[in-house]
Amino acid sequence: MNIDMLCAIQHVSRSGYYRWLIHSSEAAKDHGDYLLIKGVFEKGQKKYGWRSVKMNLPKGTIMNHKKIERIMKKYGLVCKIRRANPYKQMAKKTQEHRTFNNQLNREFKSLAPFKVFCTDITYLPFNHRMAYLSVIKDIGSGEIVAWKLSQHIDMELVLGTVEYLKNNVALPFESFQNIMIHSDQGFHYTNPQYIEQIKELNMVQSMSRKGNCIDNSPMESFFGHFKDDVDYKDCKTFEELNLLIEKYMQYYNYERYQWNLKKMTPVQYRNHLLEVVH
Repeated sequence: MNIDMLCAIQHVSRSGYYRWLIHSSEAAKDHGDYLLIKGVFEKGQKKYGWRSVKMNLPKGTIMNHKKIERIMKKYGLVCKIRRANPYKQMAKKTQEHRTFNNQLNREFKSLAPFKVFCTDITYLPFNHRMAYLSVIKDIGSGEIVAWKLSQHIDMELVLGTVEYLKNNVALPFESFQNIMIHSDQGFHYTNPQYIEQIKELNMVQSMSRKGNCIDNSPMESFFGHFKDDVDYKDCKTFEELNLLIEKYMQYYNYERYQWNLKKMTPVQYRNHLLEVVH
């Protein structure tokens, strides 16, 4: 029985039959790659985009990003897309009014680690309660060098974060002298206690312009990724939330590959930069 007769029996055109045949062949060829991509996607808790999928494919796997994108779209392997950072849309001029000069001046591409830190606080609602997360990030490497979670947004939150930084044995240096620490003009960072604590470490204090959150966009970016990656709202207790964040900080620094860090983790990239400098 020839093709024309089969098409007539099934009430399909000859061209339609060949389109189906080609599609079936392509689907069969994609199936193995789909299973591979699906495994990586699910291992990443369905929060990986094509970049993260590509970086986490088994070693030796050859697959370009266009194919990964096509297969993920075809089979509905779509992660939650972060909303565009509204601060990148801001272009308003504001009056210069700073307790400390903005010495960072949006120079976010530091060539070496341990030269410029930035810090901020974010709100974390969970189980009809509120927690507050204070973080210090190294702009050069993207590494989180200190953090503290609290149920109260008081001075102890930021003072405790700096104390964590001071005692962080994972940092390969002894002195904080001349390291810049950048923040917004929130009352925590203009407080005499905080200023004195930074002064005692011989660090250089820098602040964003009033009303310009984009001046501290590395922290906004981190908090955005954090809230996408961590299911903090499901926590029942403060202790559970604290443990979840502790695990995420370890994961973020040592396991989370980042496209803009030459596909390295922050700690890997930090060590890479230190080797280049030396």
